[in-house]
Amino acid sequence: MVKVYEIRGKFLMGEKFQPFVKEYRALNEKQALEYVYSNLGSKHKTPRNKIKILEIKEKGE
Repeated sequence: MVKVYEIRGKFLMGEKFQPFVKEYRALNEKQALEYVYSNLGSKHKTPRNKIKILEIKEKGE
């Protein structure tokens, strides 16, 4: 069953960490994390080791 996950974290943009909050529909937490890494990496050219995940929570529908 598809769930909605809210992911909070920060990523390195230039010399500063930029906070972010993203919501993704995914089958599980692992897939939602993969979406975060993929999207931030493609939009901001940020490598995965520069993205810090602070919180993942499942949103109630």
